[in-house]
Amino acid sequence: MIRWLAALLLSLGLAAPLAADTLRPAYVELTQADATDWRLVWKLPVQADLSPDLRPILPAGCAIGGPVIRERGAAALIARAPVRCTRAVAGGRIGFSGLTQAQTDVIVRVAPLGRPVQTLRLTPAAPTALIAARPGRWAVAHSYFVIGVDHILFGYDHLLFVLCFVLLLRGVRRIVAAVTAFTLAHSVTLIGTTLGSMHLPSAPVESVIALSILFLAVEVLKRDPAAPRLSERAPWIVAFGFGLLHGFGFAGALGEIGLPEGEVPMALFAFNLGVEAGQVAVVLVAAMTLALLRRWAAKWERPVVRAAAYGIGMVAGVWFIERLLGG
Repeated sequence: MIRWLAALLLSLGLAAPLAADTLRPAYVELTQADATDWRLVWKLPVQADLSPDLRPILPAGCAIGGPVIRERGAAALIARAPVRCTRAVAGGRIGFSGLTQAQTDVIVRVAPLGRPVQTLRLTPAAPTALIAARPGRWAVAHSYFVIGVDHILFGYDHLLFVLCFVLLLRGVRRIVAAVTAFTLAHSVTLIGTTLGSMHLPSAPVESVIALSILFLAVEVLKRDPAAPRLSERAPWIVAFGFGLLHGFGFAGALGEIGLPEGEVPMALFAFNLGVEAGQVAVVLVAAMTLALLRRWAAKWERPVVRAAAYGIGMVAGVWFIERLLGG
């Protein structure tokens, strides 16, 4: 039973993108070069060597004006093309055809000359979005909040790190204290990096993030109520220290999308709030699951926790080696 659970967790983890700080949705960017010329870039996530059959929908008066250059990235197909627009894009709609069938979200970034950058979010239910002359504050807040929730739910390294604390600690207060410390720490480096006052190279940061998950998985396996370790006696210290590094990872993901000019504080706040909402949801579901297990099948709690820790540790180990080797 334990071996089966561990194998299942490992297979699920390896099925996830190993570049865990890249965002799950597709991505499109329309950037103005001069009065009539724009550059279009779109990135489509690769899943099992397949990519959604998505085609850009451009605002009225705009059309692709040259060859489309396609290339294969580590986890996405990337396409670039010149676009010629004979009228203003404000008031037009941008989107993707085929989005309903693809069942994936799309992040859209529109960067006109001399006007604020705006970020929009497309869904299968709303495959196009209106380009505003100036993005509204609440539209920015909603878009970045959803992006934050998506990133914690599909940014698997941060998710596993938080889950390890649920497996390691007993008591809601201790779990909340650890997650709060993690929140405060990654908020500091997320904001500092985004605003340009902090910087670390992404490759070593991503390796250490994987190592932090492996460290916590080992702590779960070595847990001994008779001899609590530092991660149990003062989990907020461990969470805060590693949280500073995870903040650089969040900043890297947010950097892929960019921030709307004139609404940077709102976008940062909403993204961070979305990350925390995702974390709270994960912690509540995991804690409730363990509580039910203790109540109705107490004898299985320890085997399930150990199996989960082994699975998380093996996935983190694979991430660490891949990132260390530059894979």
